[in-house]
Amino acid sequence: MPQFLYRVQPARPDMLTQGLTPQEEAAIDKHFQYLVRLADAGVMLLFGRTLNTDPSTFGLCIYEAADEASARAIMEDDPAVRSGVMRAELFPYRIAGVGRGLRDLAV
Repeated sequence: MPQFLYRVQPARPDMLTQGLTPQEEAAIDKHFQYLVRLADAGVMLLFGRTLNTDPSTFGLCIYEAADEASARAIMEDDPAVRSGVMRAELFPYRIAGVGRGLRDLAV
């Protein structure tokens, strides 16, 4: 099945340094739950974020979808994207290899 990656970044650049509003906090919580559900369903292969808190911070979601339209729908249905708390960009992607450390990685 084709693989895709979407990159998310906070819509408000100082969100990570100034703190989350209640709306942002709720959207981020739903975003995480959404990604966990997709991972449990075998759709989401990997997700995470950089640990820096400057405007260059971003998150990655790597997943499988039947086609680009389906991949875009998954990205656009992300609660953080849908609510406007994060902006997202979709890329076709292909995993070329996986290190043995990733195979045993637990959240």
